[in-house]
Amino acid sequence: MASGPETAGGVEAVSPLDAAQDQLRVASDFLGLDSGVRALLAQPRREVTVSVPLRHDDGHVSVFVGHRVQHNLDRGPAKGGVRFSPHVNLDEVRALAMWMTWKCALLNIPYGGAKGGVAVDPRQLSLAELERVTRRYTSELVGVIGPERDIPAPDIGTDEQTMAWMVDTISVDRGYTVPGAVTGKPIAIGGSPGRSIATSLGVVQIALAALWDRGIEPRHASAAVQGFGKVGRGVALQLHEAGVKVVAVSDQYGAIHNAAGLDIEAVATHVDLTGSVVDYPGGDPVEGHELLELDVDLLAPCAIEGVLTGANAHQVSAKIIVEGANGPTTPEADTILQDRGITVVPDILANAGGVVVSYFEWVQGNQAYWWTEREVETRLRSHMIGGWELVRAEAQRTSRTFRETATSIAVARVAEAHRVRGLYP
Repeated sequence: MASGPETAGGVEAVSPLDAAQDQLRVASDFLGLDSGVRALLAQPRREVTVSVPLRHDDGHVSVFVGHRVQHNLDRGPAKGGVRFSPHVNLDEVRALAMWMTWKCALLNIPYGGAKGGVAVDPRQLSLAELERVTRRYTSELVGVIGPERDIPAPDIGTDEQTMAWMVDTISVDRGYTVPGAVTGKPIAIGGSPGRSIATSLGVVQIALAALWDRGIEPRHASAAVQGFGKVGRGVALQLHEAGVKVVAVSDQYGAIHNAAGLDIEAVATHVDLTGSVVDYPGGDPVEGHELLELDVDLLAPCAIEGVLTGANAHQVSAKIIVEGANGPTTPEADTILQDRGITVVPDILANAGGVVVSYFEWVQGNQAYWWTEREVETRLRSHMIGGWELVRAEAQRTSRTFRETATSIAVARVAEAHRVRGLYP
């Protein structure tokens, strides 16, 4: 998974917040929302910025900056990941929180959107230092997060161990165990079966549906996957298992390509041994930007935001783009891809599997009753395919893009929740 802002053709990617605001503007125009509702939806409900001091193992102290943004609470408590990355900044977190609001509304999950992060490179810290950063960041936010208010989950640079430290910190503060305080936890402390692969599984379910919709049988399809982290790795593996020929994958260190198809299980083993897809013997090295331009049926950008821009959208050759990452396509690129007849399935639909199963985990934790992995996957598929069919039918009815359609459906649901609740005072 890429670690920093990417560029295409030497042109800086559009900021995620600008892209998110542009998508909201288009949806608001289509829905005819009044200026007051537009302003309310454009601004986060709450933002918290905190100092996160760390005493390193050698005794010296560093101070990092952490954020938590709660974009909207009209449909329920806030929900969103926590990322540890040196590139975390407030505008990025604002954009990601807004996209989470639309994602939850589109899949009819009773949450608002949130996002958080610490501007730190977790690869430069020991495990003990990571624990101290996590616990201090969590302790600074205990007044605004929790199962009734805002439920964090893993994101870039964090994992189920991070969530274990967070839920323990919150539980210590409250004086009792609070299993619904975060999702993406280890199963041993109330995590849900199927949560670790949920985002990847949802992306693949949508990708297969999109292939069939274009008249392409998956076992005759080819794909390229950008990113080989928590999402991209699972997407590549599950596409491979579904019979799709995955011809290229990449990570932050490089990309590999084999026109005959990569053995994704062997690639995964190579990554486990070496830490990267680079130098995998069954593939030829290619530049990261070249992967985005390969002549494939399906392109799955599963790394970071802003990788498909006005600078490279003309070179994209895929028939279908399914967004495994949040915000990988800028508004300018969207227009170019639409004009070229390329189907783009937006992030708020395609990668919603993670928040759907996070919702399942939260429900299970609050009930203290856990489902089987098969039950989780069956319920996940029902939500994902239901969302796909809703967006597809509405897009056909209105002759609008999948992104415009999905965003409009989500914004309408949030606006309606606001209308019914009213404005206090």
